[in-house]
Parts: sequence; structure tokens; C-alpha cells
Amino acid sequence: MDKKPLVIPVFIPHSGCPHHCAFCNQAIITNQKARLPDKEGLDQIVNQYLHYKGKREPVELAFFGGNFLGQSCENIRHLLDLAQPYIHANKIDAIRFSTRPDTITAKSLDMIRSCNISTIELGVQSMTDEVLLTSKRGHTSMDTINAIRLLKDYSFRIGVQVMVGLPGDNEELLFESTKKVAQLAPDFARIYPLMVLKGSLMEHWYYQGKYQPLSLEKSIRLVKKMVHIFRTANVTVVRMGLQASDMMEDKSMVLAGPWHPAFGHLVFSEILYDSACSKIDQYRDLSVTRRMVLCVHPKSESRLRGNKNMNLKKLDLQYPELVFSIRLDETIPVNQVVLSEG
Repeated sequence: MDKKPLVIPVFIPHSGCPHHCAFCNQAIITNQKARLPDKEGLDQIVNQYLHYKGKREPVELAFFGGNFLGQSCENIRHLLDLAQPYIHANKIDAIRFSTRPDTITAKSLDMIRSCNISTIELGVQSMTDEVLLTSKRGHTSMDTINAIRLLKDYSFRIGVQVMVGLPGDNEELLFESTKKVAQLAPDFARIYPLMVLKGSLMEHWYYQGKYQPLSLEKSIRLVKKMVHIFRTANVTVVRMGLQASDMMEDKSMVLAGPWHPAFGHLVFSEILYDSACSKIDQYRDLSVTRRMVLCVHPKSESRLRGNKNMNLKKLDLQYPELVFSIRLDETIPVNQVVLSEG
């Protein structure tokens, strides 16, 4: 599917998870109790999203928040069977889900291959085995390598979910891990900063002083580099940061960490700022001009300006001899900036 799909999320918190990872509390993230949806519940979710569909297509039903292939065969078939009538009625086009790398086997894929599955996302988190062990993930980097190889054999579209700020991780390990994931050539990636959630093992480590969360500024800097690594390998980053919700704003539930409701926007703003600076520094006629026009696609204007016009303020400080303005140009690719003289 070439067009960006409308994704209808159906959360199955902790379902199929063999244990709790150190950072995890899916019931908080999804604001749902650990139970599988029934037909009535699924109808409500699907119809709600289809009501706001507009002209967007295709439509995919997504089972998130648990370890899909870690469930019993009975539960897997139950969920997939619930979704089939929507496909037959042409209300949705395909199904996708997230699962752990160590659940990807020929047997599990054979079981689902005829069920209209388009995409499988893997909770990779890291390719550093020591970090996976400390985070109590229960799988290894080799599980991820084997899973992606097998998924490619079965021609599924592959997504990876990775984290920044894991216990025991550092910048060198993080970037090396990101390169290893990118080299496996998944179709897309999601990047999540670690948040200290109420009820997670990280909560105890945090209060005991055994874990120090990343600052917002540092996490933005690290994720910006991760995006560059993925882009260089032609892997699209489809999301950065957790979905904004009332629960994520609740400080009694999200205790610490680099939370921001527009985390991805902040990262994109930093990327555009760096791009603008690089091009300004290379501009041959910088010594003879004082007015500099930053040309961007209209969809990129807010990212170029930055949060509360912060990027423009930083440019004024970085280049006090120049006067900047913005020009919108729909012929310029999104997330790129072109310079011209005023």
C-alpha cells in the first residue's frame, strides 16, 4: 500500500506478554484494562474511526499494546476472526499488529498468512543484548535479526519500535544499535523515549536513584541523530514520542521522563534548524547580502519556525549580521529548506 493508511487502533494491553518489561505499564499507556475486545467493542471502535475517515484510504485495523503472537492460538484466531467481516464488507482493507521478535516463527506466520495481514511491527527496543537484559525484555538481538529475515521471506511489511533512554544504554550503544536495526532494512520505524510509569519496575529504580531519565533536550538530540541514521538507510520514521492523551499528562501516572505532547514536532524542528544553518554556512554570497529568505513547503513552516518561533530566535543569535524571512513554496519538498537572497 503506497498511500498512508487510516489506522484504527485496538489495544490489547499486556495480552500475550510473558512478563513485564522494566519500563512497561500498558494499562496506563492505553488507559484500558487488560481484556480482549469483543464484537460489540470492536464495532464501536471501528465505526467511530470510520465516521471521521473522510477520503483517507486504505484503512487498516491495528492490534497494539500487547504481544499479539504471544497469545494462545485461540485468542489469536478470535481477534483475527472478529476483524474479517469488516474486510469482507470493504470497511477495512487489512490488519496489522505489534509483537515481540521472539514470537516470529514459521509456524506462527503460517497460522496467520491467510488472514489479510499487511504489516507486522516488532518491539525491538534495542540491538544491545546487555541493554535488553537490564530492561528485562526476555529476547535478544539475534531474535530480531531472525524475525526480520523470516518476515521478509513471507513478504510482510515490517515495522520496528525502538526506544531511547533505556537502562544501561548510552549514546555510543544507542547509535550503534540504531545502525544495526537500520541495516536490517525494515519498512519503517517508531522511536519512543522511555517514560517512568506508575506501577513499572522503572518507578522503583527511579525513586531508588538507580535510574536517571533523559532530559527533553537530550532526548531530542539523540532522536534527531537516530532519524538521520534511519533516513540514510532509507527507513521511514513514522512516529517519534508517545501519543498525547489525558493519561500522559497525569503526573501521578507518568512520573518522569522527556514527555512532550508534540515530541516529533520538536525533533523535526531541530532537523530543519540544522539544515538551515548548514546551508547558510555554505552560502557563497553570505559576505555581500544581509537579507536571507528561508523557502519551505507550507506544511514545513511551523517546523522551521520551531516551538514559539524558537528557531528564528536562534538564527538571529547565530547570524546577527543577517535578517531572515520565510517564503512558502509548494514546489519545495516537505521537510527541506532552500535559501534565496531577499
